[in-house]
Amino acid sequence: MTEELKKQNKAPADKAEAKKDSKESSKEEGKGKKVVKKKTGKRRNVQVGNAYVQASYNNTIVTITEQNGNVLSWSSSGSSGFKGARKSTPYAAQISAEHAAEKAKVYGLERVHVYIKGVGAGREQSVRGLVSSGLDLISINDVTPIPHNGCRKKKARRV
Repeated sequence: MTEELKKQNKAPADKAEAKKDSKESSKEEGKGKKVVKKKTGKRRNVQVGNAYVQASYNNTIVTITEQNGNVLSWSSSGSSGFKGARKSTPYAAQISAEHAAEKAKVYGLERVHVYIKGVGAGREQSVRGLVSSGLDLISINDVTPIPHNGCRKKKARRV
């Protein structure tokens, strides 16, 4: 019994002994572990979806969703590699729309309803990008918010 206590308290003299001890302990630990495989889910098959284009003065964001609103893919002028003033160009909007459409085609998307919001330069060109990537357009709706006389005006200056 005293020999066992001495072995527990005594540090291994060689590095080789320490490595040997660690290898033996790792082998013992590895035996009890189970390998759990992740379930590979069935890929969604979506023929009809919605494409939302948000065209601001600085950027254009294209989001493609299922009918119920679950996002399939998205892309923006910034994520397509454009920086600064080039993000707000029609060409950047077209490229971002094509990127989003290519990502969504993996899910089997063929036809989309397009909803455009905003007053940016990429409004029309992003729709052309969706068409050029092979998607069929069912409808195009402009959902830009329009104020019905909006906020109260600033008070008039008295000079």
